[in-house]
Amino acid sequence: MTSQTKIDLDRTKVMKEFDTKAGVKGLVDAGILNIPEIFVRPAEDLATEGLNSGRRNIDVPIIDLSNIGDGNLHRSIVNEVRIASGEWGFFQVINHGIPLSVLDEMIEGIRLFNEQDLELKKEMHGHEGAKHVQFTSFDLHNSQTADWRDTLTLRLAHLESDPDPSELPSVCRRSTIEFIKHMKRLAETLFKLLSEALGLRPDHLGSIGCCKGCSIVSHYYPPCPQPELALGIRKHSDAGILTLLLQNHIGGLQVLRDDQWFDVHPVRGGLVVNIGDLLQILSNDEFRSVKHRVTANHVGPRISAACFFSGDASLLDETFGPIKELISETNHPRYKELLLKEYLAKAVSNPLGDKPPMDYYKL
Repeated sequence: MTSQTKIDLDRTKVMKEFDTKAGVKGLVDAGILNIPEIFVRPAEDLATEGLNSGRRNIDVPIIDLSNIGDGNLHRSIVNEVRIASGEWGFFQVINHGIPLSVLDEMIEGIRLFNEQDLELKKEMHGHEGAKHVQFTSFDLHNSQTADWRDTLTLRLAHLESDPDPSELPSVCRRSTIEFIKHMKRLAETLFKLLSEALGLRPDHLGSIGCCKGCSIVSHYYPPCPQPELALGIRKHSDAGILTLLLQNHIGGLQVLRDDQWFDVHPVRGGLVVNIGDLLQILSNDEFRSVKHRVTANHVGPRISAACFFSGDASLLDETFGPIKELISETNHPRYKELLLKEYLAKAVSNPLGDKPPMDYYKL
């Protein structure tokens, strides 16, 4: 047996021992003072860490959607979306029409789920990916280092109809269904703005199924006794088309730009929007999908709910590539065409890997 094989076997044993279905919160509830080794970032990662707290003097763009129906202001909003999507890959939207009560109740529902009796949470536990609703320590068995968070995932083939209420945890059932309804409407609005920002018809991205194939992923980040050693979510880009994120008042989300981490400060009532790898491909690099992460915190819990749009499940056997209207003699395609099913399989096999699946298709 090689030393590397022994390390891998030891790590697998430790992961299985941790995977008690109590999650990271179970460790905190047990009163640990030092985090288990599986959460400690590699020494080379810690040694090269720059400003872990991020830059606080520059914010990602904040776009006000309150006057979206006004012709002149609408054009200004489209321009803001174009610049933010091309330069940052991230922006926040405010005055988006979703009642504050809906957002607050979604956050509260996630909190209640994670802080309920452990036996009730265990009923939702699983790693196989077959369940529509799963509570898990996300990516635990594929990653080199475990992330300091617990995750509740709701997989939807599309958002044309509500999920089966019986599949949702009772403690957050009503708030989740209401949240999904509003996020669907906002996604439709954003895809229209993004289409216009690319110089296309407002319905272009919607017509190719971008509003479908949604998963709601809720993260609960307990306070960490050694946040300098761990990450809530390690560095990655999102493989899908678009992500809409609700976060509570505790910060930690950071965006990588010009080799510097920038904090995405929580805005009361605001929602974070970020470009996914598939939209970078569709836009032929007009829009950017950028690396981001979440730091661990002494305080908590940090709570977030992300809506990941990854495309119409009925189009899995279709080919995708840069939108034809964006290609010209002076703007050649930067990606070869891909089969959506194969692309998503790469993303699922290593969801937070160092090499994003879009890199396999670059020309």
